[in-house]
Order: sequence, then C-alpha cells, then structure tokens
Amino acid sequence: MTQKDQQASAKPAFAYASLSERIKVEWKIYLVALVLAIIASAIGKIAVPVGPGQLILFPIFYSLILGVLCGPSVAKIFTSKEVKAASKLVIVAICPFIAKLGISAGASLDTVISAGPALFSHAFGDILTIFIALPVALALGLKREAIGAASSINRETNLAVTTDVYGAESAEARGSLSIYVVGGMLGTIYFGLMASLVAATGIFSPLALGLAGGVGAGIMMAAAVGSLSVIYPAQSNQITALASASQTIAGIDGVYLAMFVALPLTAWLYKKLEPRFAAWRHEPSEVLGEVGGTPKNGSDTGKGGE
Repeated sequence: MTQKDQQASAKPAFAYASLSERIKVEWKIYLVALVLAIIASAIGKIAVPVGPGQLILFPIFYSLILGVLCGPSVAKIFTSKEVKAASKLVIVAICPFIAKLGISAGASLDTVISAGPALFSHAFGDILTIFIALPVALALGLKREAIGAASSINRETNLAVTTDVYGAESAEARGSLSIYVVGGMLGTIYFGLMASLVAATGIFSPLALGLAGGVGAGIMMAAAVGSLSVIYPAQSNQITALASASQTIAGIDGVYLAMFVALPLTAWLYKKLEPRFAAWRHEPSEVLGEVGGTPKNGSDTGKGGE
C-alpha cells in the first residue's frame, strides 16, 4: 500500500447509508449542540454601553466558547473524530440564516433600490484587505491556511465557497473555518465598538454606516446596527433595512468575487510571498518544495483535500 493510500485510509469516513445511521453514530454531537444552544439563548444578548454606542455580546459568542471547552483539549466530551464530523455540519446549519437575510431585504425593496450602485460595489473593498491580511498571516507562520484565512471576511458564503473549491479537508478550508470561528467570538465585539467610534466622528451619514455594516457577516452586522441604532434612534429602521440589504448583496456578489477574484488573487500572492516569508522565518518553503506543480499537502487547486 502506498503512502497516499495509507493516508486516505487513515481519514475518518463520514458517509452513512441513511439518516438514522448518522444519528446513531453522531447523536452526542446533536445533543450537546442543543444543550449549548439552550444555555447560550438563556444568557441572551448583553449590551455594554461604550461611549456614545454600545458593545454587544451575542449568544453565538457564549456557545462558541462552551463548544471549545467541550473539545478534546479541555473537557474531552468530544473526540477528535467527532470534532471533524461536526465541522462538516457548519454549512448545513447556516443555510436557514442566509435565507432569512434575503427575506429581510426583500421586505424593504424600496430602500434597497434607492441605495443605488453603492450597495452592489461596496464588496470590492474586501479585496483590498487581502494585501494586508496575507502578509500578516504568513508572518505568523501560516502556510496554505493563509489562502483561506486572508481571502475574505470568512463568513457563511465565503466559507461555503472555499470549502467547495478546495475541499473540506484542505488547508485552505481549515484556514477559512478558523477565521469563521474566531470572527464569531471577536468580530461582534470589534464591529460594535468600531461602529460607535466611527459614528462619533460625525464624518459619515448614519445610512452610509448602516450600508457599510453589511459585509457578509450576520452577527457582525447585528452588532454594528445595534450600536448605530442607539446613537441614531430616529433612523434605526432605515439603518437596519440598508444593513440587511447590504448583507444580502454582499453574500450574493461575494460568492462570485471569492470564486473569480479573491481566491485566485490570494493564491497568486501566496506563491509570490510565501518563499520570502519562509526565508525570513528560517523554515522550508512550501511553494519551493512543490513537486510537479503539486504542493506537498496536495491542495493547490480543486478539491485536493478531499
């Protein structure tokens, strides 16, 4: 048996003949997830006044922390195999949330249309962050994980695209999922605080700030809208409508930007920058170590990780 076959056979299989068979094997994941969701919902949303706005902690913040504590590194409620099985359910779980955002934007169609081209073009600003995020990721020692981590804000649609392009087991998908989790814990705090600070300057229109809050991350949008609604209570409904519309559009055009611009651009920059940062860190270069155009971890293009 070749080394490649041994690695393939060592990977846990998560394919089941029926739904009942899957439940029999993974029942603990669903039960603990339900318990954690109930606990997080019972705690509820906590708003902490910060200057003219507020910092908001959402239930997902608590549930993520509780989930980490249940992992094999702390409480050991779950094994490593169960953690990998649970990670494949993320995309399925967020689909109803994406549909809900579309319904919210459709209810305020007049406001969406009045926003004009700005609503459809603001997502291009996300591409500029690649030139900042990728060098930082490489400086911290990330390899191909940096492609998934730095290519976008890595929320629902971005995570789905990266997983589909590179495969659920690829390094790129792991990088995207890592930022998804960290963003769920810290992103809401950052967005709520940043919205308050920017609004305090008085430079931008409240509606423009609401539009900017929809970057493709629902909980981050909610944090920004919560802060802005406290500062501008008279325009709360308009801010919410524009933010929801912007959030939905960012999810739609974000798919195509990720597939045709962000991911290819990040992969190209990775090939250019990784050898330089590897030399700076005095470690082997993954790009220079490619054999026959295929990286050592086999996740250059396509679903190499599958």
